[in-house]
Amino acid sequence: MKAFRPPPQELPRPPARALGGEAGFTLLEVVCALLIVAALAALALPRIPLGTSRPRLEAFAVETAALLKADRAAAVRQGRFVATEVDAPAGRLRSGSNGRRVRLPGDVRIEALLPRQCGGRRVDAQIGFFPSGMSCGGVVTLARGGAAYDVRVNWLTGGVEIVPRRAS
Repeated sequence: MKAFRPPPQELPRPPARALGGEAGFTLLEVVCALLIVAALAALALPRIPLGTSRPRLEAFAVETAALLKADRAAAVRQGRFVATEVDAPAGRLRSGSNGRRVRLPGDVRIEALLPRQCGGRRVDAQIGFFPSGMSCGGVVTLARGGAAYDVRVNWLTGGVEIVPRRAS
């Protein structure tokens, strides 16, 4: 046999007034919360870097060095003079052997220290490589904010190296 249980009785709900009238959020509370979130976002967003980061700047330097090394290798392999074009104002480099390009974003400053003549020929805005592997040399500097990388081409060996430095 089952034991008799009386049905559960509902307790009477107190009126909203008895709860202090706080059954939800008021518009004023929601607006205040949104203002606090907006103020925190306004303080935090300027600290987030917008643009080219330091690792990305280093990646552009590596890509530039790879382009120069490929042109040096092509000059040796093909037995002819190969020149890499450097367009500093436009932020572009173009391979003389295969036409490959490196394009830098607008927030990256590029400076080039290049010879005017190389091997008896005029080579403005170029870094030239001879069939022997030698070069006319040059330095391409990529900079943004407090970071900068020099991509240096040794005139005697044609070797390419990346040297980090503080931006001026």
